[in-house]
Amino acid sequence: MRSIHVTRSIPAPPEAIFDLLTDHANYDRFRGIDGSELLRDGDPSPNGVGAVRRIRARPFRFDEEVTAYERPTRLDYLIVNLNVPFEHHGGSIHLSPDGDRTQVDWRSSYTVPTPLVGGLEEIVWKPVLTRGFRRVLEDVERMTRPAA
Repeated sequence: MRSIHVTRSIPAPPEAIFDLLTDHANYDRFRGIDGSELLRDGDPSPNGVGAVRRIRARPFRFDEEVTAYERPTRLDYLIVNLNVPFEHHGGSIHLSPDGDRTQVDWRSSYTVPTPLVGGLEEIVWKPVLTRGFRRVLEDVERMTRPAA
């Protein structure tokens, strides 16, 4: 099993960051995301536990289900469908206030169930996913920056 761990300190309140990260229907505002939609509302509606979002980042299409939703400090999710061999073991985003900043801690783990080459594919996925998480958090920071 491989794990991704990305952290970032963002000069914004946790509520603003959490709301951007859980606005499932609008994930296409982030770099590298070609489209997004909310397939099923969760509880609390629309983005809470049980919500399913579909994200397209060419050539990939994947559906994620929200498994924990604790505004504004925690979002857990599980990729339940991906158009390539990939087993997601869960992801979690934790937000912790730190003065006038918020520390974001994003973790995800996965395996690639392809015989013989799965381990190599897992190694290839790691920098791709890490870069994607970093870009999303960079975009969140840009979006929460006060207008000059």
